[in-house]
Amino acid sequence: MTGIATPDDRQPNPRPTAAHPEPPGIGVTTALAALGIVFGDLGTSPLYTYQTIVEDIGGHPSAANALGLLSLVVWTLIVTISVKYCGLVMRADNHGEGGILALMSLVTKRGADHSRRGAAVLIAMGLFGAALIYGDGIITPAISVLSALEGVNVATDVLKPFVMPAALVVLLALFAAQTRGTASIGRLFGPIMLIWFLVIAALGLFGILKHPAVITALDPRHGITFLAHHGWRSFIVLGGVFLAITGGEALYADMGSVGRAPIRLSWYCIVLPALLLSYAGQTALLIQSPGLTSNPFFKLAPGWAVIPLVVLATVATIIASQAIITGAFSLTRQAMQLGWFPGLNIRQTSDREYGQIYVPFVNWTMMIGTLALTFGFGSSDRLAGAYGTAVSTTMLLTTALLYNAMRDLWHWPKPLALCVSGGFLIFDLAFFAANLLKLKEGGWLPLLLGIFIFLIMTTWRRGVDAVRARLAEHEMRPADFLANLKEGNIPRVHGAAVFLSRSGIDIPLVLVRHVAEMKALQETVVSLTLVFDEIPRVADEDRARVERIAEGLWRVTVRFGFVEVPSLTVALARAQEHGCPLNLDEAVFFAARDEVIRSKTRPRLAGWRRVIFAFMYRNAVRTPDRFDLPADRFLEVGRQVEL
Repeated sequence: MTGIATPDDRQPNPRPTAAHPEPPGIGVTTALAALGIVFGDLGTSPLYTYQTIVEDIGGHPSAANALGLLSLVVWTLIVTISVKYCGLVMRADNHGEGGILALMSLVTKRGADHSRRGAAVLIAMGLFGAALIYGDGIITPAISVLSALEGVNVATDVLKPFVMPAALVVLLALFAAQTRGTASIGRLFGPIMLIWFLVIAALGLFGILKHPAVITALDPRHGITFLAHHGWRSFIVLGGVFLAITGGEALYADMGSVGRAPIRLSWYCIVLPALLLSYAGQTALLIQSPGLTSNPFFKLAPGWAVIPLVVLATVATIIASQAIITGAFSLTRQAMQLGWFPGLNIRQTSDREYGQIYVPFVNWTMMIGTLALTFGFGSSDRLAGAYGTAVSTTMLLTTALLYNAMRDLWHWPKPLALCVSGGFLIFDLAFFAANLLKLKEGGWLPLLLGIFIFLIMTTWRRGVDAVRARLAEHEMRPADFLANLKEGNIPRVHGAAVFLSRSGIDIPLVLVRHVAEMKALQETVVSLTLVFDEIPRVADEDRARVERIAEGLWRVTVRFGFVEVPSLTVALARAQEHGCPLNLDEAVFFAARDEVIRSKTRPRLAGWRRVIFAFMYRNAVRTPDRFDLPADRFLEVGRQVEL
């Protein structure tokens, strides 16, 4: 049922409709929404970034080293987030949608000069980058919530033994709440994050007033001097500096939720100034108290404000975690629609907000991984060693894909594209190398998970292609079947039937087998093919294409975008408007239920891939559940497919 459209099948940018409105414009409401949806990860990074950096350099930094560290953080935020992501990467949107999968789809679709091998390399980079996001998704909630709750240690050591158990409870409640959706509480995310940014900005300003000289860190020479003075040891520090920008990829992936302009407005006017003030305030505190051992973020607050700040920080980290969980749901849906993931159960949790979905399998799998990491590492500083490897790799791959966007989409001259992307590549490679030093500290975990998911995605795609190729060998020529139908060799009986076709041919094999077994055919028959286009949404008027093949026999092709939850009943209702006389209240739906077995003659898959694919194929969500079909009028025809 899932498939990728051929270049000739792809639809133009759909016109806005009530169901698929235009992307939001710039406004207070959308900018506020961006704070809650997009900037949770970036906004809570001050909780653990500086604590990790100070530990990486052995503690007690000198004033010159502290200014150098701040300079590195400042210019990393400016170059990577302000220039690379907000300035350039977000320009590479796939009809308003962002994320590395959308970018991969865009550059492979538009790149006319790519060879087959070159396109395969781009696809592999996009898939591996997407797979790594799942690794980031299980670490972000753990490190964020732990770092927030650890703030109580600044006020008292009495509660220290309860921090990790409390984090487990918060995370368990967070994942359990996903079944209800976030449409109702989501409206509060923006205002709460606005309060958070105002608070961290105020605390940072309070720290700066104690040592105003920290503003000189805006001079990049402080950072360059630090790197030159510390040599190879500075790579260790860069691993900590990178924690300040780990939410950059999530920013791009969430672009479709609120639009490009509100994200930029929120970043430049609220988020970036607040982050710079917070990091500068922590630096001033370190210079003033060089022997500081506690988390400098919470030390900025007066004693009476520590506990309220911990509460606010915990709420902010819950919002940040919610954003990464929702992003994982959206990424899964995109991978399914583009044919890189098996069918999973997806629930729409809101009848008003399209993007509110829930994927049970992904949710519970991430929950187990997050709780295991929280329990296993026990503290945010230990978990920081595992954080960053996945995101730094994804950012590196995004830069490689961005070069192709510069050349193929924006038609930049090659020297300019090489110069700009090469500059970003220097930053990305430095952070990538720095995070590789964390492999022994736990950095191997997200990479291993990413490799596993990448193998799952490629195995699924190869298996589906192999099934289609094998079935094509046994398909009946449409002309022969139509000739039998026209000559009256196939009796017609009252009723309506819809036969789901994977291959998109006029006469699917399941229809032929039905006639062979039943010795008759319903008077109204539809051969239905579902195609997922490489655009986010398909306009309603382009949803269905209807062709009359023979008397009482129709071919219907329905299309959905890669971010849509498909409903075949709604699509077939649209087909009725195009002249298909199908009575949906009495139609019976037929589909094949394939069992993958080993081929004794010509194996099409390696043995290990066949085992994995057969397991996924057997356990993929059933067709009526995924495509909104009436289960009481759905029949499956079993068959064996040799691979």
